[in-house]
Amino acid sequence: MPFRIALAQINTAVGDLEGNLTLLRRWLDRARAHCPDVVVFPELAISGYPPEDLLLKPSFLTAVRETLEELAGDVDDTVVLVGFPDREADVYNAAAVIRDGAVRHIYRKRYLPNYGVFDENRYFRRGDTIPVYQLGDVRFGVNICEDIWYPGEPLTSQAQVGHAQLAINLSASPYHAGKGHDRERMLTTRAEDNAIVVAYCNLVGGQDELIFDGQSLVADEDGDLMARGSAFDEDLIVVDLQLERVFHERLHDPRRRKFRDEGRGHAPVVECIDLGPRRSEKRDSVSPTVTGLLSRPQEILAAVTLGVADYFTKNGFRDAVIGVSGGIDSAVTAAIAARALGPERVHGYYMPSSYSSQESQAGAEALCRNLGIAYDEIEIGSVFESFLTALAPSFDGTPADATEENLQARIRGNLLMALSNKRGWLVLAPGNKSELSVGYCTLYGDMVGGFAVLKDLYKSDVYAVAREINDQSGRELIPQAVIDRLPTAELKPDQLDQDTLPPYDELDQILEAYIERDLGTQEIVALGHTEETVRWVVDAVDRNEYKRRQAPPGIKITTRAFGKDRRMPITNRYRS
Repeated sequence: MPFRIALAQINTAVGDLEGNLTLLRRWLDRARAHCPDVVVFPELAISGYPPEDLLLKPSFLTAVRETLEELAGDVDDTVVLVGFPDREADVYNAAAVIRDGAVRHIYRKRYLPNYGVFDENRYFRRGDTIPVYQLGDVRFGVNICEDIWYPGEPLTSQAQVGHAQLAINLSASPYHAGKGHDRERMLTTRAEDNAIVVAYCNLVGGQDELIFDGQSLVADEDGDLMARGSAFDEDLIVVDLQLERVFHERLHDPRRRKFRDEGRGHAPVVECIDLGPRRSEKRDSVSPTVTGLLSRPQEILAAVTLGVADYFTKNGFRDAVIGVSGGIDSAVTAAIAARALGPERVHGYYMPSSYSSQESQAGAEALCRNLGIAYDEIEIGSVFESFLTALAPSFDGTPADATEENLQARIRGNLLMALSNKRGWLVLAPGNKSELSVGYCTLYGDMVGGFAVLKDLYKSDVYAVAREINDQSGRELIPQAVIDRLPTAELKPDQLDQDTLPPYDELDQILEAYIERDLGTQEIVALGHTEETVRWVVDAVDRNEYKRRQAPPGIKITTRAFGKDRRMPITNRYRS
């Protein structure tokens, strides 16, 4: 009889133990309708991921364990695997193996990532055992996220010493553009290299700046994909496995027999835990689905939409307010907010000054009309004049410069924050990564807000997402005139971004090389850029770290986002 596994990729909330328990029960009931042998939930599903310094609170760890026991009480003879922070003499990132109303065993994560957005060594102790589990005629190993990214232990010992036919990985793997493809290639390679079926259950949802993309999968012992779950959405993936094929595959490969014989002296001890007999009821066969992969603009759009929706839902916000300027950044921000929240919950404000053009006003009005969001205007010219009058004695004898430009941006920021305070709306900041990298943004001006939707999107990605929004809608939600228009802040006469910045296509290439790949100045010049341009960009990035520290949180899209991902000192005299 095939071995049936159900992977429940769910959207949990950090710290919401009661809500997560309700969610786990709901998806467990959905899974049990398919009569599976094993149901799998993601890494740290009970606490939410990442719980960060909640793990330093003993009361939180106690409440987590109580929640786990409540869940266990609902489990019948189906085996359930669920991630949770386990407290004993220390704290572990763990997976509970539950059956017949009790926690039968606990697997503890062996590899604790401590790079990028991860700092698990701060909270967890490394597990030191490698169990496999016997369920009737099937043996399976359990591991957690990072454990399977390494080509050796614990998977190798589970397969070759413990004779596991199936490896089940509970994961909370944060998204960045293109990661799904790389992760899938790694998992199918692990399956083929160890002649083992790999079942991978990934978290889905937004948590502050992190996005989890789901795309849980099952790969067979030959490394062929059997199933792939939805991207950026909850899903239940049910697959029937013919695990006797694993044994047949291993019979034809003497390397695995040699590993077992030669590795006895130094290989980790693999403990076998007997979970009892398998379920015996008859059941109809299932046909697993392999959902399609998304293009880069499609997955970025899906990621930021999910990130906005979950940031609002999980933090108790309802409506969003955006300063719509007639430019591309505010247009894409507004369009994403309307997708994530519904147009009735998004409010656009156009705030013209004497430098604002009719083209900008027309673009802002058309955008709001196309999206179906509220549109209003607040003229800032008189407010700007009152600021200049008040400052005139202090500014006497000085020429006009960026100070006056920034005043206009800060007036707009103040007005948006006043609307936020009065109405309870969350301000969405429209700035993108290209501008934020080089400081082409105004503190307490266009940087104000509770969430920065495009914070980790380069300008070139903003344009690609704008086109994708229109393609998916089948019409111009974002007016083509807004997309085609040369970018401008409109803070002085005839101002264009390209007067101050390199062309965005070139700027984005330099920024990607410097920020994400850590290349030095001469290495970037060797890629085909002038030394003068590269030095200007690198210096601007280094000089503006203090600004980025004061920016609102935003959604991680690239391999190296500002904040947790890239931690540079503000006081820093090193120059490459």
